[in-house]
Amino acid sequence: MKRLPLYNGKVAINLLAKNQENAKAVWEATEGHALVGVMLAEYPTVEAAIEQIRSLQAVLPIVSVGMGAGDPKQWHRVVQASLPTDPGHINQVFPAAPYTLGALYAKGILESNVVNAMVTPSGTPGKVYLSTGPLSQSGAPAEVTCEAAAALMADVGVDSVKFFPIKGDSRLDEVKAMAKASAEAGIKVFEPTGGILVKNVAKIVEAVLEAGAQVVIPHVYTAIVDPATGLTRPNEAADLLTELRRVVG
Repeated sequence: MKRLPLYNGKVAINLLAKNQENAKAVWEATEGHALVGVMLAEYPTVEAAIEQIRSLQAVLPIVSVGMGAGDPKQWHRVVQASLPTDPGHINQVFPAAPYTLGALYAKGILESNVVNAMVTPSGTPGKVYLSTGPLSQSGAPAEVTCEAAAALMADVGVDSVKFFPIKGDSRLDEVKAMAKASAEAGIKVFEPTGGILVKNVAKIVEAVLEAGAQVVIPHVYTAIVDPATGLTRPNEAADLLTELRRVVG
């Protein structure tokens, strides 16, 4: 789908990397099935983030541009960093997804980018919060059914649902409900995020595929980052691919 580096047409892993060398090592460890993320919250300026994106693009065919721990204050900086770089994968809060799609369309790069929209588990299977923007997140939660959330995203052409935070495999009932509703609305990609580890990634991906998703992109960030060096460990990235092979062959 578009430029996603899918393994067996079904799964790719969203990871971090400290620098160009680390990104290349992670990419090779996953046999080319990783999206390496650049988180805007980690950069003092949009220009600095753009420089990092372009550095990664020198060695990778696709980069994932995101906010950083779902920080809604970064939503516009994500757009600003994505428009001049055409990264391939863009993470966005639910309220800003239509704006992002429109901006990409106006720039002529919509067709080469997968854009997700982030919704949040409510604690009740079958219901989610849409209030993931900078203002809405601080107010009364906008709770809707998974079906309503998926339909709203499908209405504007969102490619993927980002579901954060799922707290590892402790919320699989909620994950399955949102994945099922997304698939039924015609949204092909589902991105579970938060607390995903080498030891639980297969269980989570399997649950999402069983719910009907065509493509799954688990986000595995600091769990495989060496805290002493800030480098993502290539051997653990390879372990993730091994685990996913158990699910998708």
